[in-house]
Amino acid sequence: MSTYPPINYSDYLKVDELTDLQSLRSEAFGHPAHDEMLFIVIHQTYELWFKQILFELNSAITAFSAPTVDERDMLTINSRLDRIIEIQKILISQVDVLETMTPMDFLEFRDYLYPASGFQSAQFRLIENKLGLEQRLTYNKKDYKEALSANDHKKVSQTEGEASLFVLLEKWLERTPFLSIGKFDFWKDYRQAVEERLKNNLENIEAAGYDEETKKKHLQNFEQITKSFDALLDEAVYKKLQGEGSWRFSHKALSAALFIYLYRHEPIFQLPFNLMQNLQTIDENFTQWRYRHALMVHRMIGIKMGTGGSSGHQYLKAAGDKHKIFQDLNNLATFFIPKSSLPELPESIKSKLGFHY
Repeated sequence: MSTYPPINYSDYLKVDELTDLQSLRSEAFGHPAHDEMLFIVIHQTYELWFKQILFELNSAITAFSAPTVDERDMLTINSRLDRIIEIQKILISQVDVLETMTPMDFLEFRDYLYPASGFQSAQFRLIENKLGLEQRLTYNKKDYKEALSANDHKKVSQTEGEASLFVLLEKWLERTPFLSIGKFDFWKDYRQAVEERLKNNLENIEAAGYDEETKKKHLQNFEQITKSFDALLDEAVYKKLQGEGSWRFSHKALSAALFIYLYRHEPIFQLPFNLMQNLQTIDENFTQWRYRHALMVHRMIGIKMGTGGSSGHQYLKAAGDKHKIFQDLNNLATFFIPKSSLPELPESIKSKLGFHY
């Protein structure tokens, strides 16, 4: 028998308070629109899920903020990110429910919403900032925080000065050992493996018997790949591209991430590999959610402006393309080489990367 006082389901979840929060503006103005209830419930549910995402994200950030991240915390961090990913799937699927409302149904109450907009969701802006979004599209030619209330403006502004998960990941990657230990220099050995592979690729193109036009295209692609590798292998070239906005991670952090991806089969790298995979998935899911939202808005209002004054569908579509945070991890695939071509790790390092009983 519990030693705690009993509680009722409705009291614990505050069901009455929760279900009293749907106030239809169309009804208040004397023209009740049936589908406004769905519209409100969907968006209130979004905000509840945003709250949970922030709860999980703050937990991961706290663990990552330590001067050294305890390996035992990696499982917890990945679990938090896994949960965010599952929530994102629900966010995306909720668009299907919203699309049961037709454009004509939406028009019955849309005029009552001006100038409210989903862009004013402070919680979503907090999620973006805590993940590490920096380069944003301008919203109505103003700073994105100008659309928020004074209180929300203050809360969101505070996160701009805090270390995001992107920044913490970068610092963590920069602390990765094993890149140069004793006589083993991964970067030097990797360069040799890449140069050998590029040489073989060029020979294969020359010997393939392509017609001149096809051969020209292959050689142009080969040249682009070579330049990409040059940027990674030459820190000075990399920093130049970083200054131009092509990369965000420091050269040291990116090389560590590459090392982890290439040797992800080593036991000690499996959780870090999963961590970066999770961050890529979170990025992709938000891109997919924005894109689904953009398609839904296009379906609902065509090319009309959004209620908040944005370009509507066009703004949302552009934000889906632009607002990516961990793009560097996606771009790493450019530098992958087959496992069979990887530099062989010395036994002294392999023993440090494994588990021994």
